[in-house]
Amino acid sequence: MAQVTVIGSINYDILSTMERAPKAGETVNGQTVQLMPGGKGLNQAVAARQQGVPVSFVGKVGQDMFGDRILSFFAEKGIDATHVGRSADEATGSALILVDATAENRIVVIPAANKQIVPADADGLTVSPGDILVSQFEVPRTTIAALFARGRAAGARTLLNAAPALDDAPDSLWTDTDILVVNETELGHFAGVELSGDAAVADIAATARRLLRRPDQVIIATLGVRGALAVTTDSETLVPGRKVVAVDTTGAGDCFVGSLSARLAAGDDLATAMRYANVAASIACTRIGTGTAMPVVEEVRAAL
Repeated sequence: MAQVTVIGSINYDILSTMERAPKAGETVNGQTVQLMPGGKGLNQAVAARQQGVPVSFVGKVGQDMFGDRILSFFAEKGIDATHVGRSADEATGSALILVDATAENRIVVIPAANKQIVPADADGLTVSPGDILVSQFEVPRTTIAALFARGRAAGARTLLNAAPALDDAPDSLWTDTDILVVNETELGHFAGVELSGDAAVADIAATARRLLRRPDQVIIATLGVRGALAVTTDSETLVPGRKVVAVDTTGAGDCFVGSLSARLAAGDDLATAMRYANVAASIACTRIGTGTAMPVVEEVRAAL
């Protein structure tokens, strides 16, 4: 089986639930607080590993107790952390997450050691044809570009989750991305248009096509409860969403990306992998947390 390699961010999350988030200058009572592994890269890696495919990780943590906990967490999950380094002068990344009663979240991310990931951190990494390389915009874009170029040269496929929406990525990164995954807000940002939350599928597809750099590229727009839309130069595939009672949507997008990557590595076609990833993400929404909320393969198959 091909493997998934994630070049990504690692954070330790401090997640608090409350009836509603405070306004500026206001204090509100919280309900719960949890400390748990997170970061978009880690979340996506765990989501992929929970689906039974081999996963390796390229990243960085600090010389602190949170770094120790992250490495132990990777070991528990069976994720190869050979290429997770330890910064000499930066702490492990962290995130402050507020989740209100409607499952909406507000997040502050402190990148810390994630800023120091460089291409040399992947020296010795084995990449084979059919592997899936995954990354997001919580780590240096120049590093992603270098490793995506290396991966494509080795016959791997590259999947970029361009979140958060930042504009300092090298042009080569967009060209070397085989599958780009964005939500509606991110899609509108990169295309230079404003998309409403209920934009027509035809408008979303037309907007996505503006981002295509190669005839064989795929743009996937995640649409929340409406599902996900895959667009190429001459086709559109809409996979419907699955309605659930959500309690925390924080890691849903990461669950989609990780599960999609896993199924592609396992040999599924794109539409089948998208349907699977949509169901996995819907399950993650029913749980509090991020890296610890990703469903296992048996749960997803049962829901399918």
